[in-house]
Amino acid sequence: MSDVAHPPETLEGWYSLHQIFQVDRGAVRALPPDLLSQDRDAVADALSELANPIEGGWSVPVLLIGSRSDLMLVHFRPTLDSLRDAQHRLSHLRLMESLRVTSSHLGVTEAGLYHITAELVRESEARGGSIGDEVYRARLRERVERERASEHVQRRLYPPLPGDMPYLCFYPMSKKRDANANWYTLPLSERSELMHLHGQVGRRYAGRVQQIITGSIGLDEWEWGVTLFAREPLEFKRLVTDMRFDRTSAVYAEFGEFFVGKVVGVGEWLGMLG
Repeated sequence: MSDVAHPPETLEGWYSLHQIFQVDRGAVRALPPDLLSQDRDAVADALSELANPIEGGWSVPVLLIGSRSDLMLVHFRPTLDSLRDAQHRLSHLRLMESLRVTSSHLGVTEAGLYHITAELVRESEARGGSIGDEVYRARLRERVERERASEHVQRRLYPPLPGDMPYLCFYPMSKKRDANANWYTLPLSERSELMHLHGQVGRRYAGRVQQIITGSIGLDEWEWGVTLFAREPLEFKRLVTDMRFDRTSAVYAEFGEFFVGKVVGVGEWLGMLG
C-alpha cells in the first residue's frame, strides 16, 4: 500500500457523558435537616428516572475511591440532545449545587474500522481507482452495513450495563502528535496492523473486563474515553499494564487522569451528601 495517512472509517452509537464531582461538605452541613431530606429525595427521584430512560441508554452512579473527587455519574444516550436533558435534569436541583464538577468527558461510542478501510484502500489502488470514488463508496456501504449488523459491534455501539461487574475504571486518552511519534502521519497500513495487535491484548481479558470506547475528537479535549467494568478491580491494573507494553500505547498514547470506583445504588451514592 502506498504511504497514505488516511483516517479510518468509524461507526458510532450512543453519546456518553462522564461527570466527576467533589462534594462541598461544608455546604451540605449548612443545610437544615428537613431541607436536606427534601433535596436528597429530589435527587434520588431524578437518578431513578435517569437510570432507564424511555429513549434508550442508561445512567449509573459511581462512588470514587482514592481520587481527589468523590462521585461520578456516567450517562449513555441515543442523541446529544437527550444527553443534554439528562445533564440538566440534575443540574437544576438545589442539592447538586453542593457538588463541584472537577472533570467531565463527552464522547460517542465508537467502533474503528481500520482493517476494512485498509482493505478498501488496497482494492482502490489495485484497480487504479481513488479513495472515495463511486466504487469505493459502494463497497464501503456494503462492508459497513455488514459490520454494523454483527452482534459484537452492536454491543460496542450500544453497550449494556454489566450487572455482575460492579467496579469501574475511566480514563481519557489521546494519540501523540509529537515530531518523532505522530500517530496521524503513519501510513494507514501501519496503523491498521498496530491496532490489530492492540486489540489482541484486550481480547485476552474477554469475560473478565468489559470495555467501552468513546470517541471524542471534535467533542472534547481528549480524543477518546475508555470505560472499563470488572468483578475484580485488580483486572484494571493487569489490563492497563499489558496495554502499556503494546507499541500502540508505549509509543503513541497519552493518558489523562484515572478514576476508579464502584457502581452503587442511589441511596449509597446519596450517602455522600449528608
